[in-house]
Amino acid sequence: MIGMMNKEKRIDRIVPDYVVFDLETTGKSPVKDEVVEISAVKVRNKKIVDEYTSLVNPQYPIPYNASRVNHITDDMVADAPLFCDVLKEFLDFAGKDVLVGHNIYVFDMKFVYRDAKKYYGITPANEYIDTLFLARNVLPQLDHHTLVDLAAYYGISTMGAHRALNDCRMNQQVYECLVKEYEAIKNGERQLKLCPECGRVMKKRNGKFGEFLGCSGYPDCRHTEKLH
Repeated sequence: MIGMMNKEKRIDRIVPDYVVFDLETTGKSPVKDEVVEISAVKVRNKKIVDEYTSLVNPQYPIPYNASRVNHITDDMVADAPLFCDVLKEFLDFAGKDVLVGHNIYVFDMKFVYRDAKKYYGITPANEYIDTLFLARNVLPQLDHHTLVDLAAYYGISTMGAHRALNDCRMNQQVYECLVKEYEAIKNGERQLKLCPECGRVMKKRNGKFGEFLGCSGYPDCRHTEKLH
């Protein structure tokens, strides 16, 4: 599958079959940092049916600050495979499924695109759903939308957070909860005004002439309405 990295691959529609994935890395930069763990769970009809996980040798010492968060040490990855082999296994596991992850638009997908291009000369064409965007749309009342915050909000266990497979399992449960929120809004069971053009949540904003309703999909969608 070959494609170009673009925002059109990020979708907002709800799907029953998908692959949740998560990366742990040596740092926050998709330019200079490397993957040290990748995990994924395959979901069919909202149920996990298969899992994939592997540590990765980044070929240099893992910084202390990264290990402090993900609890992955140099000893743990010393005999682990390289990402050029692990990434292929993950892509084969995912196939053509829609990918799901938290904050993957600005983080995880950039590592996947970068290294797939570097190792294989391709860019995966999978569509993907970022649960951070979905959570901000359906739960605008929350001050924070981290995966751990959302899990706590729904009463989902956060034990083992920041290890990739645990985060995948947690994210899958959070995604299904967010789907219920989304469907309740569309069915009129929850009162949350949706943009008539793109379906995202309309939010109160302040402008030059006072308050108004603006689409949360801005700048992709610029729909606005007067605030009555």
